[in-house]
Amino acid sequence: MNICEKTLAHVVSKMLDTSISKTEYQLSQLHGGTIGNVWLITGTADSSIPFKVVFKITKKWKRYADHDSWRREYDLYESELGNYFTDSLRWPVCYHREITDDENRLWLEHIDGVSGLELTKDMYEAAAYELGRFQGKLYTEQPAALCSIDNLGEVDAMEKFYRHYKSWNVVYDYVRSQESEIPGHLCKMIIDADKKADEYFNHIQSLPIVLCHRDFWVTNIIYSEDKILLIDWDTTGWGYMGEDLASLIADEADVEHMVEYYKKCVPAYVRGFSEYADTVHINNFYVWERILLHFGYRLVEWYLHAETPEDKRQHLDTLEKIYEMKV
Repeated sequence: MNICEKTLAHVVSKMLDTSISKTEYQLSQLHGGTIGNVWLITGTADSSIPFKVVFKITKKWKRYADHDSWRREYDLYESELGNYFTDSLRWPVCYHREITDDENRLWLEHIDGVSGLELTKDMYEAAAYELGRFQGKLYTEQPAALCSIDNLGEVDAMEKFYRHYKSWNVVYDYVRSQESEIPGHLCKMIIDADKKADEYFNHIQSLPIVLCHRDFWVTNIIYSEDKILLIDWDTTGWGYMGEDLASLIADEADVEHMVEYYKKCVPAYVRGFSEYADTVHINNFYVWERILLHFGYRLVEWYLHAETPEDKRQHLDTLEKIYEMKV
């Protein structure tokens, strides 16, 4: 991977708030694939000043029902969204950004903190609470700059995702098959949700419409110095209050503690949102229903394509914990 030294000097100068003429650096890949790649650049500026910066490239591609998501982070950093974060929730600082017809490049703040399955119960709860505050703030203030952003995911994205998965015969037929190895009560849970899906979505559509991160799972949440920092904003869009909690609780989650986190995170989120907006009139936030609708068939897919017995067991255990949330 070749880095433009002139661009890197500009980025480091901006980051350190001083003029830098020369950098020495090393690259290490953080994660990546065919669509996006992320590197950590570690180095020394002008022979004596240490620095770290994250370099992210996202290639053009067409996500189902959201074709411009590949450039969304660039567009959001170009907007004034960064002015509306709370004192305890924000995204990484973007020092420099570039875009072509085929890809965008972001030079981002590196953040030391706790993430992934190392997040504690209190950190999960803090993430839910701060997300609620952030969404409640934007919902109440309705800043014109936010409403003018034209590259945001559509409000019904979660419903489209569910109906897309439900139409896939591989998973739809499997939970109804006599040969299914998924326990009967879990198959019945998914089938019953299908029968009630229209009713669920009708109720969900009465909830406040908020700005959703839409990839709010543990790997994209960093807890640092009592603050929540969120990365990977490419799926961001309008959605219904509470939508992001489905990913926080169920997306490659801490399975052992899922039920506990569900019971703690939903009230924490509502408490944060209620600091800015009245929620007394809302009797049900339909978080459990959205967890099941969003992840039920996905977990069946992951189960069917699991490469090891341990992976199969984990996906079944996740479905079991979703079941237990309602028992």
